[in-house]
Amino acid sequence: MMTKPPAVLLAAALFAATASAADAPKPDPEKGAASFAGVCAACHGPDAGGIAALPTQPRLARQFPEYIAKQLTEFKSGVRDNAIMKPMASLLSDEDVLNVAAWVSAQKTAPAAAAPQAPEQAASAEAPAQEAPDLKLGERIYRGGIVGRSIPACSGCHSPNGAGIPAQYPHVAGQFPEYLTAQLTGFRDGVRKNNTIMTDVAAKLNDREIKALASYIAGMR
Repeated sequence: MMTKPPAVLLAAALFAATASAADAPKPDPEKGAASFAGVCAACHGPDAGGIAALPTQPRLARQFPEYIAKQLTEFKSGVRDNAIMKPMASLLSDEDVLNVAAWVSAQKTAPAAAAPQAPEQAASAEAPAQEAPDLKLGERIYRGGIVGRSIPACSGCHSPNGAGIPAQYPHVAGQFPEYLTAQLTGFRDGVRKNNTIMTDVAAKLNDREIKALASYIAGMR
């Protein structure tokens, strides 16, 4: 029996993959807009730019479609565990997921404001003093990491301006600091388990460093 040479097998595999991609339906942003309005807008805003009164819910506009689709798929499957998002994402078909991701990625919105770096507030019986975020510390970690503790620079994966790298690392600039704090803390504490790289990085950060990073990233333009 004759065996086909590797070059022929490779060409056949590439042809099959290309044909499959060509046959796959293209995302429909208009349908995505309708799905988003019905399922997502109440928490993420009608323009996907977030809602100031709900800063623990992320701003989704400008995010890469591949990243949005991945997160929605993992919410549906439970790989990313979230009691609110699982039932919401489960309302979306696989086609809906791609359509929503395509629409969201095309939306433009102004970034969130950084938390102000102000002197420590006086303590009271009702509200104890809280240390303001150290934006300089956040910038140092984001741009240079912490060498002595083997913490890499965030800019290596999320780019120097926070724009991320398509299909690999998400856009983070201008995100709500409260959301960033919650996600970094979740990675560190093992609550969010769908990214081993972020789990390893966040495991080495303390609360002060997480707060500083979140505030600095929120103010990036």
